[in-house]
Amino acid sequence: MQATTSSRAVASPASAAPRCATFKQTVRGVAVAQRKARSTVNPAGLRQQGLAVQATAAPANAEPTTRSQTNSVLAVILGGGAGTRLYPLTKNRAKPAVPIGGAYRLIDVPMSNCINSGISKIYILTQFNSTSLNRHLARTYNFGASGVRFGGEGFVEVLAATQTPTDKEWFQGTADAVRQYAWLFRDIKNRNVEDIVILSGDHLYRMDYMKFVDHHRATGADITIGCLPCDSTRASDFGLMKIDSEGRITEFAEKPKGEALEKMAVDTTVLGLSEAAKKTPYIASMGIYVFKKSLMLDLLDANKGSHDFGGEIIPKAAKDNKVMAYLFNGYWEDIGTIESFFNANLALTHNPPNFQFHDPQGPIYTSPRFLPPAKVIKSQLTDTIVSHGSYLQECTVNHAIIGLRSRINKDVTIQDAMIMGCDYYESDAQREALIKAGGVPMGIGTGSTLRNAIIDKNARIGDNVQIINKEGVQEAAREDEGYFIRSGIVVVLRNQTIPSGTII
Repeated sequence: MQATTSSRAVASPASAAPRCATFKQTVRGVAVAQRKARSTVNPAGLRQQGLAVQATAAPANAEPTTRSQTNSVLAVILGGGAGTRLYPLTKNRAKPAVPIGGAYRLIDVPMSNCINSGISKIYILTQFNSTSLNRHLARTYNFGASGVRFGGEGFVEVLAATQTPTDKEWFQGTADAVRQYAWLFRDIKNRNVEDIVILSGDHLYRMDYMKFVDHHRATGADITIGCLPCDSTRASDFGLMKIDSEGRITEFAEKPKGEALEKMAVDTTVLGLSEAAKKTPYIASMGIYVFKKSLMLDLLDANKGSHDFGGEIIPKAAKDNKVMAYLFNGYWEDIGTIESFFNANLALTHNPPNFQFHDPQGPIYTSPRFLPPAKVIKSQLTDTIVSHGSYLQECTVNHAIIGLRSRINKDVTIQDAMIMGCDYYESDAQREALIKAGGVPMGIGTGSTLRNAIIDKNARIGDNVQIINKEGVQEAAREDEGYFIRSGIVVVLRNQTIPSGTII
């Protein structure tokens, strides 16, 4: 739940499950509700979960239930590469494990979309700095013994990059990562899987993947690509596609500019947009795909020198296979750089925001933490999200995200900033001992000013510190001093100490 602490300021106590939903608390209800809302009830399937229903005879020509439809779909979430564009936030963690929105991690977005769509067979492929990601997945997305919450066949499994007698290299790209585990998709465990949804772990959006799959099946596609309508100002930042009158993809172009960009304009009304589609005449790839399982495995076997789905495998496949476009016209953001990450987080504080984690129709789940509500004392907060377990005293905060267990002391001014918070508490006795020894406790010290900054977890900001990018530097790597500057945004590293009186 989120409660107003001041003018458009938001505090989110840990006990408020509907607003900061945990998977273990609500997945049973969500899965059942999704199945009931989307199709005819399957009495036999519901009995497996201990629910009593009255059996009714199904018509001879009845369509498959949603249970059987989703049971034949498997999702693969790609953990991404080294995350160099998000460095230093990815120094000690995988990109999907980066905190977002005060209480969540990026991986929670595709995982929750899968659960809300009724997809219960999920693999996550990881390679770099995956320890914290694996820990979060294990704590949050536990389907129980034998996956009983989904009738015994649901699972969430992490597939780490490894060396085998046949594959002695790390993942070389999106397609190569899936190829190295192709044997698993052929395994008897996945014998019922007909379609595979390939997803990314670093996008912010809410989507019903089964509508994506339904479109793929209804059009008889071999491959379907999720795409976004966009105008000329953003189109050159994406891989673009051209379609025919039926929505079949006929041409690809990677970040075209000038005349090449103009040639990629299409009639987006074909995909269901209204006449306003003239303002968005380009369709950009979201980097998510639906494959027929058999075709995907054949393509991976036949193109062993191709390592990427979007840039290599799919453009080649489009020549001889039916590759369709599926339009997604909702909010979507690629959290691939420090600047886009920063802007997407601060946009959550807008009223109303473009994206809300607590949408009752599709909640974003995260790990249960059992923290107390945030405590705000004589402070002025505007357009701010304050996460549970935080303590703010006589401070001024505007347009900011305050993460879990944050401590903001007296006379602190925060403007346009993301404070990720702490992984644990320091007791009053520990804080006093640190101060007496000349150390700096966790949190933001008295009299400090932060502007246009990201403060990573467990950082210690001393008293009267100014993190304001005084010199207007755009790029700087000052790791030995505990911070980087990326796109003009000061990023204080995790577990770092910024001594009292420092001016950045």
